[in-house]
Amino acid sequence: MSEHFLVTGGNRLEGEVLVGGAKNSVLKLMAAALLAEGTTVVTNCPDILDVPLMADVLRGLGCEVELEDSEVRITTPAEPKYHADFDAVKQFRASVCVLGPLVARCRRAVVALPGGDAIGSRPLDMHQSGLRLLGACSEIEHGCVVAEADDLHGANIRLVFPSVGATENILMAAVLARGETVIDNAAREPEIVDLCNMLNEMGAKVSGGGSSTLTIQGVRKLEPTTHRVIGDRIVAATWGVAASMTRGDVRVRGVNHKHLGLVLDKLRTAGAEVTPEVDGFRVIQRERPKAVNFATLPYPGFPTDLQPMAIGLAAVAEGTSMITENVFESRFRFVEEMIRLGADARTDGHHAVIRGVPVLSSAPVWSSDIRAGAGLVLAGLVADGTTEVHDIFHIDRGYPRFVENLRGLGGVIERVGSE
Repeated sequence: MSEHFLVTGGNRLEGEVLVGGAKNSVLKLMAAALLAEGTTVVTNCPDILDVPLMADVLRGLGCEVELEDSEVRITTPAEPKYHADFDAVKQFRASVCVLGPLVARCRRAVVALPGGDAIGSRPLDMHQSGLRLLGACSEIEHGCVVAEADDLHGANIRLVFPSVGATENILMAAVLARGETVIDNAAREPEIVDLCNMLNEMGAKVSGGGSSTLTIQGVRKLEPTTHRVIGDRIVAATWGVAASMTRGDVRVRGVNHKHLGLVLDKLRTAGAEVTPEVDGFRVIQRERPKAVNFATLPYPGFPTDLQPMAIGLAAVAEGTSMITENVFESRFRFVEEMIRLGADARTDGHHAVIRGVPVLSSAPVWSSDIRAGAGLVLAGLVADGTTEVHDIFHIDRGYPRFVENLRGLGGVIERVGSE
């Protein structure tokens, strides 16, 4: 049996939705628990499929992990195992974030090459080169990343691209290395800042979070902590775009609106009234959205994770929009599914040109990744009839209580099983 969504279009979204902890942060914070013996507690965890998957990875490394409501308790042994099991790791990309902590704690790591979303090439070259500069040997052997070090020492490391994953792995390895490490051209995402804050709570000495230069003074030992995950800006923005597409009125709570500066500006350009609030923001779209151009870039640019939502908005906007994908080359697979729904779209290299139509047409469509799945549901909300969205397990990996939240805003959606 597999499940799919039935999404019936035509309803204006109205109401309030609460956003949980950030998927792109919680999994890395769970991995950081490997750096300290004892019990680390991570709160405000989202109820998504990837959290228990990461718990399985950590259990395979010798940790005891308890999941209860929005809290995860991770008890790390004095000597964690260093081999991350293939069956657990292959299911999602973020599992590779155990590489840095394992090298730091065990001085050795064997991590199966991870799986995850089909959005393009995401090699581990920068992860490995950073670990080598810290004193580790690292190779790909039999489908695994193998890293080993007799000693880790500080280094000056410049990333060729501000990769989030490479920044995280190098950062978590460097906190227990001798001396000072400087990471230039580091990723600046709020989730990186969240990780830096948790590491400092554990006794690390990390400065520069949120800038392109991270400075780490190595320490001998870290201690467990209790840390609250920041709100998920991608989920929050998804609801904001949904309000604009459906000409709705939605208040989004549980997120720092400053983490979405450019995204909210784009919604204003589309004609929405956007009001920042203490714990979120409100989006009101009274008329048909206007066409807006988008170009994805590392933070603080427009997030690649929101590219499908940008395409969905453009598909029903008045005028012609150009979407430029600068991060993941395969994300435009989403456009093929949008064309099934009647979108007037064409792609050329890393550009997509979308001519907006008043209403999309319902059809069966398939999710290729988390964000594409959510984008297809949003498109179904502005299509005539009922749209079938298949492979929805992707959506469950990134959006907690997706059906309940959408229904709470007045959307018509049903989860059904199929042979």
